[in-house]
Amino acid sequence: MLVVTANDGRRRAGCLVGFASQCSIDPPRYLVCLSKKNHTFEVARATDRLAVHVLTPENRALAELFGTVTGFDDDKFARCAWRDGPDGVPLLTDCPQWFAGRVLARYDAGDHEATVLEPIAVGDRAGLGQLGFQAVRDLDAGNEA
Repeated sequence: MLVVTANDGRRRAGCLVGFASQCSIDPPRYLVCLSKKNHTFEVARATDRLAVHVLTPENRALAELFGTVTGFDDDKFARCAWRDGPDGVPLLTDCPQWFAGRVLARYDAGDHEATVLEPIAVGDRAGLGQLGFQAVRDLDAGNEA
């Protein structure tokens, strides 16, 4: 599971993401899919920078916050530690496995939009493990898919 964050210059947003994949080795590219009903989708559409945070088992509270609380109603960033990253994209302080990416393309993928990213900055920690879908399947989504 991942958390994708965005900042369009007026609003910050972030959401839990389960649909994502590395999609090229050379040049490096990564694909994340954002639900079109999500607040983060609206903010992400208005910027060309996103951050992708790889959640570890210790980050379950972040998965719950960014997966069950909707940004239409609440400021998720008031409930967690974060800092400004490259070009102002929010970075979750308690999630050291992250990368920031420049948006190269967006594609309609049904109820989600697939966004291709070119990594431009990478966090300094890796290899900490990853929180999988089975560990969060009991969470009730903040928005419909």
